[in-house]
Amino acid sequence: MTLGGELKEGLKLSLAALQANKARAVLTMLGIIIGIISVTLMGAAIEGLTRAFNNSISSIGADVLYVQKWPWMDTGDDWWKFRNRRDLEIDYADKIRKDATLFSAVAPVVGRMGTLKYENKTANNVQVQGTTSDLLYVTNMGFTEGRFFTDEETRGDRPLAVIGADVADQLFPNQDPIGKHLKVNGLSFRVIGVRSKQGSFMGMFSLDNVVIIPIGRFQSIFGKHFHPSIEARVSDPNDMENAKEELRGIMRKVRGLAPLQEDDFSINQQDLLTSAFNKIAGTIGAVGLFVTALSLFVGGIGIMNIMFVSVTERTKEIGIRKAMGAKRRTILVQFLIESSLICLGGGLIGLAFSYPLSLLVDKVLPTSLPISIAMIGILISLTVGVISGIIPAFRASRLDPVEALRYE
Repeated sequence: MTLGGELKEGLKLSLAALQANKARAVLTMLGIIIGIISVTLMGAAIEGLTRAFNNSISSIGADVLYVQKWPWMDTGDDWWKFRNRRDLEIDYADKIRKDATLFSAVAPVVGRMGTLKYENKTANNVQVQGTTSDLLYVTNMGFTEGRFFTDEETRGDRPLAVIGADVADQLFPNQDPIGKHLKVNGLSFRVIGVRSKQGSFMGMFSLDNVVIIPIGRFQSIFGKHFHPSIEARVSDPNDMENAKEELRGIMRKVRGLAPLQEDDFSINQQDLLTSAFNKIAGTIGAVGLFVTALSLFVGGIGIMNIMFVSVTERTKEIGIRKAMGAKRRTILVQFLIESSLICLGGGLIGLAFSYPLSLLVDKVLPTSLPISIAMIGILISLTVGVISGIIPAFRASRLDPVEALRYE
């Protein structure tokens, strides 16, 4: 008999055996079902978090450096040292702009939460940002309507506002917000632009719940005790390290630091967040891999035990088949197919449960279940089936036909 014929016959016999022991087959699948649900949900969570992070991190800009009082990375036991640093000043942006040669734009940004009103509508807990016209070039800001304020309008402290997509939807539903006057903490501003939709940062907070106003107007509302971060866009992303060193040198000069004194400021960039996220994702993946491997190991042991029972129960059948000329390979293929079918069935059932469960998880964490993860789940289940069935199948193929026929 050819290998194709052996596979066809093995599949037929395996299906008949599973049909005869449906309850046992389903119970045996449970370990594989749980394992596949674990691996697919873990993969979907990591994939979803990675996509959400990449979408969110794009708003920060890979070619933008942020001069701030605090570092983005974990401060550990040094938090007190960063807390005691001097605050940054708004005029640092002008000094950096004057001396820098490797930057195309520099802008100070201050922010705090505020309340917006338009007619009888109110938007609470909106991020109010004060900045200069240079922020347009630092962030490559896009607009669905209108424009950003100019340098003359910034210097003149004109009462102008650029709003995010969420603010536009909340305060100006079904109408054009351009030219309308809204109130920021009681003071009137004319809307001149609606920023393109940015989405949310890791699904935690919206980047579109924002209003941007000239920095002088911000100070007139909230006072001058709010200190900025300085955002600087590097002219050539390939020269990032040199630009970072140039910025560091300018800041040390501005702050009046002696040669041996430590920096009393931090220069943050996108790579720091990316590195930190990759470490976290790697840790989550390692824990998930351990849990999944443990679950699949338990499931595989269960399948191996059931296959040993199946071989024992069908010893006489195996003896008859071998007495009629069945080869060892034929018996081996039959039992490997049977164990693989059990695992494949468990994998498919696990995937069927994984999709609705991923939708529930998505309400808490961003998830994504691409076809590649589903295919990996199927491949893993088949692999477990082959590994779990190889020893029982080999034992079945090695049975002596005379001894097998005498088995009761």
